[in-house]
Amino acid sequence: MQMADAVNAGIQGRRATLLFVSGRFLFPTNEGGKIRTANILRQMKGGAFEIVLASPAPADAAKFADDTNAICDRFLSWPEQPTTQLSRLLALPLSIPVSVATDRSQAGLAAIAAELAGRNGGGKPDIVVVDFPHMDVLMPRRIDAPSVMFTHNVEAEIFERHARVATGLWRLVWRNQVGKMQRFEADVLRRYDSVIAVSTRDAVALNKRYALKVVEPIETGVDLEFFTYSAPSTAPEFGPDGGTIVFTGVMDSPANIDGIDFLMNEIWPIVARARPKARALIVGRNPQKSLYAAVQERGLPWTITGSVDDIRTYVGQGHVSVIPLRVGSGTRIKAFEAMAMGRPVVATRVGIEGLDIDPGTHFLAADSGPDFAQAILRLLDDAALRETIGQAARARLEERFSWAHIARQFEAICARALAARG
Repeated sequence: MQMADAVNAGIQGRRATLLFVSGRFLFPTNEGGKIRTANILRQMKGGAFEIVLASPAPADAAKFADDTNAICDRFLSWPEQPTTQLSRLLALPLSIPVSVATDRSQAGLAAIAAELAGRNGGGKPDIVVVDFPHMDVLMPRRIDAPSVMFTHNVEAEIFERHARVATGLWRLVWRNQVGKMQRFEADVLRRYDSVIAVSTRDAVALNKRYALKVVEPIETGVDLEFFTYSAPSTAPEFGPDGGTIVFTGVMDSPANIDGIDFLMNEIWPIVARARPKARALIVGRNPQKSLYAAVQERGLPWTITGSVDDIRTYVGQGHVSVIPLRVGSGTRIKAFEAMAMGRPVVATRVGIEGLDIDPGTHFLAADSGPDFAQAILRLLDDAALRETIGQAARARLEERFSWAHIARQFEAICARALAARG
């Protein structure tokens, strides 16, 4: 039986309806989770499922109407509520993690309940997909439709890694949150019919932790038409003392904040001693004031861009892209974006985790500060190596990591979940 037949078995005269619940408005697509979700939905639209996307909507959501229409057949929304420092502090004593508690929304709960009951005029959904475990706070305790949880990370693992590297009061805070997330993640994932992980590595880790009913991996994709290849030699020329490295990411993410701290304190001094004219581009929204202050105080040749309309401009200026992450989970789309553009990547094990690419062939791997610095310098010293790694990585992406390919994997998992309940 073909996938579309399996999806529509027992559903007469129409496509099956898939309710996709997201806790974040997906536009602009300026962080990894939103990039992954929006691209998968875009490739799924018009396929086996009629897609109803449900998410909060900011005040300016109307300007993204065309983007939203491109990824779903109907959009269900409620007003977005900002997360504040006060709301985080008030959530600390609760039994669930702070990051979960701040995603609660009475308006969201009511909107999802109405959709599940068929009160919005479109009938009841045939299957429900929830984006991130946090969003379970928007779901009723009983979900009558077949249900799928799309988890982009091993959430408890993120907290555990933060607890290991944090110091002082923050270490106590992270340790307090670890147990809460372990219990929350276990309870949530076990109540869904199927769990989708973003890598085989994550699927194995989740199943080992929580003994799930069904957990299946998809791969991480990249838009190969948007992130077009250009040879590393097309980046601006630099002398024997120079070179530009690029870091991209959401700059208020705890994982990226820690990664920038690692880059500044343990990696950059070694790079700067060998190449005193080297510079760095730190690209992404919401950089912390403390980062600007540290760069200015130390006189670092770093450019901090803040939010940008198109990261390709900055990635294209770089000679090496770096992912010096020590905490986090899931997979880093930023790695594939740089590789698609032909820029060689240096990454830690955490930074490249879950991606089916080979160290030494598609990127250079390093975990300690000195090793990471030497990998950067090795690439800056060797134009042929930059070219070889850039070409090999791009070829690997073209072979198997397009979003269309990933969307078919996702669609097939949803079809199996629907068939198993039908």
